[in-house]
Amino acid sequence: MYNNYNINQTVLSIKTDWEPKENHPARMINQIVEDLKIKDPYIFGRPRKYDLRVLLKLILFAYTKGIFSSRRINTLAEENLAARWLTQEQVPAYRTICRFRISDEVENLINQCIQKLTKYLKQNNFIDEVTFIDGTKILADANKYSFVWRKNTIRFDKLNRSAIISLLEELNEAKFKCQLPAETDLTLEMLDEIILRLENNLKDLNKKIEKEHNSPNPDKSRRRKLKSLKRKLKLRQTKLLEYKIQTGIYGKRNSYSKTDHDATFMRVKEDSMLNGQLKPAYNLQIATSKQFVTAFGIFQNPGDTKTLIPFLQQQKAAETLGKYIVADAGYGSESNYRYFEDELPEHTALIPYGTMLKENSRKWQSDDRKVMNWTYHPKDDYFIDPQGVRFSFYAYRKRKDKYGFVREFKEYKANKYDNDFQVDHRAFTKNGNPRKISINDAWEYFKAKERKLLSNYQTGSIYGRRKIDVESVFGGLKACLGFKRFSVRGLEKVKKEAGIALMAMNIRKLVARVTNYNCFINKKKRLVKIKEQFSLISSFLKDLWHSP
Repeated sequence: MYNNYNINQTVLSIKTDWEPKENHPARMINQIVEDLKIKDPYIFGRPRKYDLRVLLKLILFAYTKGIFSSRRINTLAEENLAARWLTQEQVPAYRTICRFRISDEVENLINQCIQKLTKYLKQNNFIDEVTFIDGTKILADANKYSFVWRKNTIRFDKLNRSAIISLLEELNEAKFKCQLPAETDLTLEMLDEIILRLENNLKDLNKKIEKEHNSPNPDKSRRRKLKSLKRKLKLRQTKLLEYKIQTGIYGKRNSYSKTDHDATFMRVKEDSMLNGQLKPAYNLQIATSKQFVTAFGIFQNPGDTKTLIPFLQQQKAAETLGKYIVADAGYGSESNYRYFEDELPEHTALIPYGTMLKENSRKWQSDDRKVMNWTYHPKDDYFIDPQGVRFSFYAYRKRKDKYGFVREFKEYKANKYDNDFQVDHRAFTKNGNPRKISINDAWEYFKAKERKLLSNYQTGSIYGRRKIDVESVFGGLKACLGFKRFSVRGLEKVKKEAGIALMAMNIRKLVARVTNYNCFINKKKRLVKIKEQFSLISSFLKDLWHSP
């Protein structure tokens, strides 16, 4: 027998009564979103009102499947059974989906989802008191050849200002008084005033030329000259305004993209040409615990060092920081260590500094140029290098970096004379200047503290979990989900999409954990059952053997 298959047969329209399996991601998404108890309607889209739960469930389910395009999400809502079960046969238009995932509502909802999920994971011992922090670069939705560099803007601005000064000198030669005070910076207001005066002068010239009919007329030649200079000044004024706008867009960065002003050009791993080309991207920072994302942040800094403190402040406000905070050597700096010492004394930082592994090498320990290999006498506070030159304390110094952080140093200066009161030529550089060294006691203290923590068995084993914990999340995000590039532009919109993608990663991980746990329980039950059956068979055979 076979079923009568006829696709053209008239049938009644019945809603989907299909339900996903017990450990299906759709069930987990449904449970998480329903726990938020959302009651506010979503006022965008056609039809005008959609339940926020419908859109949030659909977006999360699509991202767990690696679908990020609004049109493809719309197709998923039409054709996928699990998506239709989540939306209860509602199919939002792709424009509605696109508006929703960059709206303010989705940001609040995703933050609530992550906070509630983190609380649930803590209650069920899925995560512990260790927070692993790391960052990766995600490409921006921008053209890779749309770069604007700060150094070029500064250079072109200087050339433009020089050209404006030359034009003003030509105006002075044309008997038009527009001299600027010495050492005065050109501003747009100054140029506006000069151009306005120039236009008034041209009007007076026009009236004068209309009254006079002399030929040749020297005023006509002067008018042509002034018109030409006015046109050139306006062009330079436009350039001056353009460079001013560019400087405002840069902020503290050195570059930005013309198609996405918030994106910064960074060195990313997705380099198909293998030539170290810089591409527009965002720095995604995440905090994980047992491969679950507990917090995230989007930064415009190409490096990780300056992102740690604001990211820690964000987690401290949300109360998601663990007792141990683990990160790689890219975060090891004096400013970060000092922040832990002053602001987070109850937390333990397991962050190696940049040269920690090199200092343990034979090459480093045998290098006579390294001060750590010199002999130090703390009583009289002086160093002796391997050549026997004594470096005595000279002065205290302070250095401020471009971010405003102040470092304090002790400066030591080589003694000019040896023990026989003869000039020691080893105490001078090749140029004849006295040799000097600078020691940062605070930095040395933090280095010694981290060396002690990371050499301890307990804290060292916690740090050893870093690659397994946080790196695998990035691997799943890029390799499994295929999330290597943002679909939206602008820092705020990028934050919202990153939150959706990371929440989808958490859901996938939670489903896998629950499935594995259930498999383990079922396997254990089967083993118990087999053991009981085996004991019954053995007892039966034993009775059978001893029976007369």
